[in-house]
Amino acid sequence: MSPSLTKMSLWLLVVMPAGYYLWSHLLKSTSSFFALSSLSSTQATDVEFAVDLDWHPPVSSNINSLHYAINGTGTYGLIYNSSTLPAGTPYGTYNWCNMPHIRLSEYPQVNSSYNLEYVEVIHRHHKRTPYAANTFPVETYPWYCDDEALFFYGSPLPTNKANNRSANAYWSVYTSPSNPLTPRGFNGTCQFPQITRGGLDDSYQHGADLYAVYHSLLGFLPEKYDPDRVSFRVTNNVITSQVASMVTAGMYGDKQNFPLLIQPASIDSLEPAYPCPAATKNFSTYGPGSSDENSSWTAHLNAASDLYAKLDAVSGVAPTDPGFHMSVDHYFDNLSVRLCHAKPLPCGNASNPHLCLTQEMADTVFRLGQWEYSYLYRDAGPRTLAYSVGRYGIWIAELVQNLRDAMVAASDSSSSSFSSSEKRKRRSSSSGIVKYRHNIAHDGSISHILNILQVESMVWPGMGSEIVFELYKRKSDQRFFIRVLWGGQVLRSSHPTLGRLDMVRVEILSGYFDGLVGQGAEKLPGFCGGA
Repeated sequence: MSPSLTKMSLWLLVVMPAGYYLWSHLLKSTSSFFALSSLSSTQATDVEFAVDLDWHPPVSSNINSLHYAINGTGTYGLIYNSSTLPAGTPYGTYNWCNMPHIRLSEYPQVNSSYNLEYVEVIHRHHKRTPYAANTFPVETYPWYCDDEALFFYGSPLPTNKANNRSANAYWSVYTSPSNPLTPRGFNGTCQFPQITRGGLDDSYQHGADLYAVYHSLLGFLPEKYDPDRVSFRVTNNVITSQVASMVTAGMYGDKQNFPLLIQPASIDSLEPAYPCPAATKNFSTYGPGSSDENSSWTAHLNAASDLYAKLDAVSGVAPTDPGFHMSVDHYFDNLSVRLCHAKPLPCGNASNPHLCLTQEMADTVFRLGQWEYSYLYRDAGPRTLAYSVGRYGIWIAELVQNLRDAMVAASDSSSSSFSSSEKRKRRSSSSGIVKYRHNIAHDGSISHILNILQVESMVWPGMGSEIVFELYKRKSDQRFFIRVLWGGQVLRSSHPTLGRLDMVRVEILSGYFDGLVGQGAEKLPGFCGGA
């Protein structure tokens, strides 16, 4: 996602201070900013829940304090230099290189009065090389990726002896001595970006950890891969497929083919890539590229001017380069990926070979990056919620429909019209209903979901950041409940009705989502096209 933030901002030539107008336009079909939810189509209920759709502020902390971002020291205990936590550091600590996720040893198990009926996982890809746009004009050392291969090939289906078989063909980066041009950024044998060997290993372990919980502990996932019950989805960015190849192997081994669901690039809801001009204009009023000289965004860039001068002096980036100076995104990506792969911070340039970028400077970049994401996705007020609803509302609607389908399937399997043996048969076969969906996406994807859920404390989602939606049915009354896990633990929302999202009546969360985006995302076309 790193370059997309900049690309989005560069073409925004129209500034429309209309965040509040857009928000009211989106909610025009609701009354008094409340949504009434009833799932009578999927379960019997005599309760309607009124869920307010207002924005609620996050908690205050060093993360969203510009004073601490500029004048503080260190990184507030956040880790940026290894996939492995330092000795004695508890699992669950923020680790940009390899964020905490569901694991067997920390998993908060629900008591036996509930049945797990459906799981939807979404996480960011794992660690990678930087995007080419985020590299410096001249990098002082190369980056080699000879310890892995990126396979790109097509194969006839089905893959059997009756059809011609494809070879395992992979890319091998090289430079020609007859080519006088120098590539931007790092020399070497990597793509920019690509998932690194360390990122591949982290992806495999991520899959293995999920399988250990949902199969070995809970018996929810089938022992062997079943495409009728388990699905995997990626974006049109190839790095998510690179991660998927390892996640699936960590879960079900590497001796079979796994279809990866992918939507057309122009309307992909997972990345997201579908157009929503109104949301983008809203973003332009407070984010990168904003022309408001009195805005918090402009104030933070001005406060960081001395830091930018030092970074530019070492990197060789021109002070007028908009990609590096509308936010710290590019510097953050460049420096963090080095440290995640045990590479030194940059040192030396053409005019001064002894001028180095220090750890103190990198720490300030990291603090500012955390402040930026908290501001862009929570602290800038109601317009942040409107922005994420516009940009990620379709995926949210897809999630709600998946929950509804799962409730129908679970209700059918427990219907009194079936015998006990038939209920067991229907539950074990799942009646062709997918019970587990696994989405591999980007930091922007995770940020939008956290924003829509109004997470209590917003951070920049690091590599492998994971959100899990678990749907349960209570045995005593057949009612459905939802639990949301962020980094392997229950997510806390600033929204007073959502609160701690631990076994919350599903009508509450679905009512909130429906109120924002409409069933089937019916509000989005009007909102995104409206201005």
